Amino acid sequence: MRSDAKKLESGRMEGQTLDDYKWVHERHRIFPEVFENRQHSEVMDISAGIGLVAKRILERYKCRMTCNEVDGSCVKELNKLEAKIVSLDIDTGAKLPLKDNSYDAIICLATLEHLINIDAFVEDLRRILRDSGRLYISVPNYASAYWMVPLLRGWTFHDPLDEKSRYEFYAHIRYFTYHTLIRYMEHFGFSADSVYLPLPEGSTRMHKIRRRSKLLALSIKEIFRLLYMLSPRWHQEPVVCFQKGHHPGKIRKVIL
Repeated sequence: MRSDAKKLESGRMEGQTLDDYKWVHERHRIFPEVFENRQHSEVMDISAGIGLVAKRILERYKCRMTCNEVDGSCVKELNKLEAKIVSLDIDTGAKLPLKDNSYDAIICLATLEHLINIDAFVEDLRRILRDSGRLYISVPNYASAYWMVPLLRGWTFHDPLDEKSRYEFYAHIRYFTYHTLIRYMEHFGFSADSVYLPLPEGSTRMHKIRRRSKLLALSIKEIFRLLYMLSPRWHQEPVVCFQKGHHPGKIRKVIL
């Protein structure tokens, strides 16, 4: 991650706690449900943040959990969880100090879009993932319905002068769509197994809308359900489940 983005990230996370977190997204809500019946025993959240996903997994799923994070404010909150905490810089271009075939589930949410040495990182994910394991990845899908709105209005994805999107303007250096993510991961020896499409329901934004109007919140949810039934390409941030190797076949679509 760029050094200027790291400074913004540290300032953004300072004072945030697991009990009072401002930026809950739908991608957090669907764990561990996306594990389904795969019986993961060794789970790594490679960029765990404050621990929202890890906390849900530990409360609802039996496994050994490892959380990686380098930000001090995040590590402070992660230490409250019953998980192994490590602080590894994943963007050096060097191999991570982790054994081959270490994990049968690796979670990598909202991470790839930040990385400078992205190719080396993805190659290392393949190395530390077990042959029967699964890799759960999310990135912003910039071909989604959500991102079409500012483009149609003549605006860019992130406004460098807007307080809410300033961090993303400096931090996002890779721009994926749903289809380019799958193609990119295939290049490094992964196959997409399933795609999980969380409905607008439990995020901070949806809670605010629901407080104003329950009818509006329900309408938004059902409109997006119809879009996702047409294609995963319309989802703002689908969570794609990958496995190692070439496994031809249709990608299973799950709306949650």
